[in-house]
Amino acid sequence: MRLAIGAVGRMKAGPETELLERYSDRARKAGKAVGITELAIREIAESRAAKVQARRDEEAANLLKNLAPEAFIVCLDESGRALGSEALSRLVQSRLDDGTSEIGFLIGGPDGHGGAVRQRASLTLAFGSATWPHQLVRVMLAEQLYRAVTILTGHPYHRA
Repeated sequence: MRLAIGAVGRMKAGPETELLERYSDRARKAGKAVGITELAIREIAESRAAKVQARRDEEAANLLKNLAPEAFIVCLDESGRALGSEALSRLVQSRLDDGTSEIGFLIGGPDGHGGAVRQRASLTLAFGSATWPHQLVRVMLAEQLYRAVTILTGHPYHRA
């Protein structure tokens, strides 16, 4: 199964990018033991449309076109449901068990997600009720995916 982080906007060089790469690389390496073949990070440009709804719609279409049609979609949004690390690992395991080819974790732009992403999403996930900078959300998500993989492999990284 492939894990994909789709995000609006580009990361710039700096400590956030280094952390993102560190956790992504760890998740890729550890994930092979449980059938995770890839952790892809796909960035799309922010829309330059004049109206908010048009920006959301364009960004949603671009996020979704990078995913397999049958992908399990997780929309990251502060209005979503908070999941603990163990619950996230169970979600990944259940998708592995049912043969899902891809889980797409989608991070919207400054205006939020368009309707197409929200409609396709099987889960809306929040990292608390605060609004986080998109660069930090990517790092936190990559760390949580690495943590989920270590829980699945029995690695001691996660200590409950």
